[in-house]
Amino acid sequence: MHRDFPIDFLWGAATSAHQVEGGNVNNDWWDFEHAAASAAREPSGDAIDHFHRYAEDFALLRQLGHNAHRLSLEWSRIEPAPGEFSRSAVAHYRRVLTALADTGMTAFVTLHHFTLPRWFAARGGWLGPDAVRVFARYCQHVAAELGGLMPFVCTVNEPQMIALHGYLEGYHPPALTNPVLWKRVGRTLLDAHHAAVGAVRAASPGSRTGLAVQLPLLSPIRDDPAGHAFHRTMQHEIVDLYLDGLTGPDRGDWLGVQYYRKQWVDPASPTLFADPPPGTPVTQMGWAVHPHGLRVILHRAAATGLPLYVTENGIATEDDTERLDYLDGHLTATAQAIREGVDVRGYLHWSAFDNFEWSEGYRPKFGLIAVNDDHTRVVKPSAHALARVAAAGRLDVLRNGSRTS
Repeated sequence: MHRDFPIDFLWGAATSAHQVEGGNVNNDWWDFEHAAASAAREPSGDAIDHFHRYAEDFALLRQLGHNAHRLSLEWSRIEPAPGEFSRSAVAHYRRVLTALADTGMTAFVTLHHFTLPRWFAARGGWLGPDAVRVFARYCQHVAAELGGLMPFVCTVNEPQMIALHGYLEGYHPPALTNPVLWKRVGRTLLDAHHAAVGAVRAASPGSRTGLAVQLPLLSPIRDDPAGHAFHRTMQHEIVDLYLDGLTGPDRGDWLGVQYYRKQWVDPASPTLFADPPPGTPVTQMGWAVHPHGLRVILHRAAATGLPLYVTENGIATEDDTERLDYLDGHLTATAQAIREGVDVRGYLHWSAFDNFEWSEGYRPKFGLIAVNDDHTRVVKPSAHALARVAAAGRLDVLRNGSRTS
């Protein structure tokens, strides 16, 4: 029978600790959310209480046909003060990862997903003189304690977006708008990835390490020399720097590709980006929907020579039929890349649940599963559609459940 995806393909969805756990009071994001002049629309609060509901959440995802799940560990819980590691926090995450393993889902564990311990941020965050060394120490401790439960380890989530949003746009903490520091932090985070790979391998040789990069399809808004030159600059700073920088013995074992949209760059814009052209389909976030871009990006990422996993891809929308269309287009693009020889081994949708979306708060709905005010979970039709594809390995079952060959 024809399959669009290999029989051993990994299927699942992703979360991050701060977006779903609730009560992460000791990190820089909690401070940022509560600052008077913050770009954040609202605080994270109790989030969706995944901190207490993880076992039932994992069981639900497994029922939906997922055989993999991506989540993150909250650094500020594990290391609440410099060099002081919490045994109770490590024990909590041991229970979480054991529960995940018990469902039969493969864990992708992210060590740094945007949030920093308050003390680390106070020392300068990623601008601190010993930032890379301190991060590697944390990674080594986690790998030594939990490595047997972490088959896949993601060192850093979206280093480009940490640098861009936090140090150039001021949209995330530390809310700086400095074009020099933006570039410096991006390179520091690439160094942090390499250091983390070495630390994890030393403590847990069986864990496979990787970097998760957000790779938008960038395009110049104007067809003129200045526009094309600026496009080349932005392409280097957001995409090529990170892909071409994955060299040497500590580059990792795999690469996470995170794709959401096409973006137009504009040297005349104060934000460096232009709004999508009129008539372009956009999401709740104002992001341009462009499924073909995922195929292009997968080919570009394949140039690293690393096995690829789509570790995030999804749409913010209240209309689940739009999510179904988005899945259809982007899974089709993924299947096409596989047919063309790209080594894609898994697809993890963003996100498992409607959750806290950083500075945008709770308004954008990315989840396969809705969460009511009382924290009850409601499975959306798109989740069942993805489950059908995962079970059959074929795209033709996405919309109607057909299993004819």
